[in-house]
Amino acid sequence: MSGQNVVTPNAEGLAASARAAAKGKGLPPVHKWNPPFCGDLDMRIARDGTWFYLGTPIGRFELVKLFSSILRKDGDAYFLVTPVEKVGITVDDAPFVAVDFTPEGTGEQQVLTFETHVGDFAVAGPDNPIRVERDPQTGEPSPYVLIRANLEALIDRKSFYRLVDLGCHVDGWFGLWSGGQFFPVIPSSELPD
Repeated sequence: MSGQNVVTPNAEGLAASARAAAKGKGLPPVHKWNPPFCGDLDMRIARDGTWFYLGTPIGRFELVKLFSSILRKDGDAYFLVTPVEKVGITVDDAPFVAVDFTPEGTGEQQVLTFETHVGDFAVAGPDNPIRVERDPQTGEPSPYVLIRANLEALIDRKSFYRLVDLGCHVDGWFGLWSGGQFFPVIPSSELPD
């Protein structure tokens, strides 16, 4: 017998651990923590950014923000991590939704700063690239921006339409400049006339 208590992970205990770990400024250093895997939690992030626990939407923004601060992606799997536990959760698409952005400058000097639905900010550039996946059957784009440490945000439709207005053509591609880098969106030849 190891003397350790076996605990079934739950949202309340995880929130308490996250609050204790979140003391101080900035995001908790989840990349430095290597606690034991405690199992999967019935928690899911829907494509629209809604967090669910036991099938019910989490209605408290502060709790969603807290959980988002301890989110980590290892490989293709998502986890909530504290110094003492690591639990798996389900993410339907991307864990964040970019709900707005602010452009500064124009052309190659343009800088795009994105804001997520939980209040995170990221400046698109070499460290936070923009990418666009296209549905192979419909051609519909799904644009993403890297927010932090393997965690992306799906750029919402209204923001994507605004981004398209800022786009330009470079070397046969229609795309966007930000942070000194060009991010291709679609081949210029595939744009409607």
